[in-house]
Amino acid sequence: MFYWLLKYVALGPLLKLLFRPHVHGLSHLPRSGPVILACNHLSFSDSIFTPLVVDRRVTFVAKAEYFTGKGLKGWLMRQFFSGTGTIPVDRSGGKAAQAALDTLLRVLREGGVAGIYPEGTRSPDGRLYRGKTGVARLVLESGALVVPVALLNTDEIQPTGSLIPKVKRVRLRFGTPLDFSRYAHAKGDRFIERAITDEIMFELMAMSGREYVDVYASKLKTSIESPAPANHSRTAPAGAEAGEKG
Repeated sequence: MFYWLLKYVALGPLLKLLFRPHVHGLSHLPRSGPVILACNHLSFSDSIFTPLVVDRRVTFVAKAEYFTGKGLKGWLMRQFFSGTGTIPVDRSGGKAAQAALDTLLRVLREGGVAGIYPEGTRSPDGRLYRGKTGVARLVLESGALVVPVALLNTDEIQPTGSLIPKVKRVRLRFGTPLDFSRYAHAKGDRFIERAITDEIMFELMAMSGREYVDVYASKLKTSIESPAPANHSRTAPAGAEAGEKG
């Protein structure tokens, strides 16, 4: 209930007035059935703007720190994320991360829309990074279609570390649904999981126009200003060709 109150009454109308979303390809999103929105991740505000423009309810996961803050700010963030159905995830990995994926899987099995950032964390410098295979496991377990979503300028609206967003028109692009039913027999196959993930990242690269770096973003969090590694220019993710539709 609180989700729809925020979206259509308390917060959504004001956000649409201020940021005037420009959305391309929203008609690609199926009106019913399980769907995974696989998004690139540029800003804290990505999890706000994506559900804002989608008529269906979208469930995301967010780092657990958003639910454990202190003081008034911590309380407000906790209430906001809890009210919008966001699921906390311990990004240290292991069973805690799997629990978040299991919850998203339950959303999909109920015919809902699950939002996920295959990169696993925000881009440290605006480039697109290697995807983690959790999204592929969701695909294989749920049979859901994947709609790639390119956030085009949220890093300009709310750069990392910025508390107050800039008032600027937000731009999003929704891609053609990706159907991976041809891999339904391959649950647990790590090579297929990598092929699916790379195909999704290839679509996000093409849609966003962002340079692709074939390493995990989490490994570069401490070296944001580092130049792009050699041979990691804007090229297709390794293994993407194997994951393309035949």
